[in-house]
Amino acid sequence: MGKNSSIEWTDHTFNPWWGCARVSPGCNNCYAEAWARRVGEDIWGAKQDRRFFGERHWSEPLKWNAEAQEQERRRRVFCASMADVFELRSDLDRWRDRLWTLIDQTPWLDWLLLTKRPQNIRKKAPWTTNWPTNVWLGTTVEDQKRADGRLPFLLQFPAKFRFLSCEPLLGQVDLTAWTTKLPPALYRIDWVIAGGESGANARAMLPGWAISLRDQCKRSGIPFHFKQWGHWAPAEAPRTEGSPVRKFWDTVMGMEIFMEPKGKKTAGRQLDGVTWNELPVAA
Repeated sequence: MGKNSSIEWTDHTFNPWWGCARVSPGCNNCYAEAWARRVGEDIWGAKQDRRFFGERHWSEPLKWNAEAQEQERRRRVFCASMADVFELRSDLDRWRDRLWTLIDQTPWLDWLLLTKRPQNIRKKAPWTTNWPTNVWLGTTVEDQKRADGRLPFLLQFPAKFRFLSCEPLLGQVDLTAWTTKLPPALYRIDWVIAGGESGANARAMLPGWAISLRDQCKRSGIPFHFKQWGHWAPAEAPRTEGSPVRKFWDTVMGMEIFMEPKGKKTAGRQLDGVTWNELPVAA
């Protein structure tokens, strides 16, 4: 948790608890699980206990809200980077209730609730048709299977904004069914974040996957944010034996491409020479 988060698309992060369980391929190299283990917390898995926090922790967003109000500038809060707000466990219910109250107490903070379990939103969220204006609702979409499975749940809800985190992006994602052919009962996608995986065991995100998402967003008028290449970045063909550069076939671009494990900082976050920092217009 922290003020002034290093995550490019938010201002702060807040965790109502720590701990989660893997649910899909995007979880395979989970940074939150790795971080928890690094600091000695055994809190990952369906049967493990979660880590909870005291009054000082819960008072921080109240300070952020007061500061935002004083400066008359709204702040975005990513909730939760070390957990999933909609994990289906009864021992989390009282902490969820406390989170809903905190959201109500902080009208100058826009709460970005990102989940890999949108099928549980209706069971656990306290709102039905009248969602708070400071709640943005998102789901992780790392590949087409997750898009097909999760978007029909996410887009049921009239939150202020509905957003997708396509990170780590593990394959091509076609959003046509929810952009040009959106069923009347569903709401639109308001924002798309895309990015590659970080860490030494990261899987490469091919350029065509990211470019395809960006182009779909441009055609549909959806703000696009490119967070990072991650550990792997596009590179020239290797000129020497033993090079770490790897060859891939990019089906979207219809060509052979090369990727190099440069590390997140070196790889950067430009796509086609542009830094994409778009946000929903009202934000």
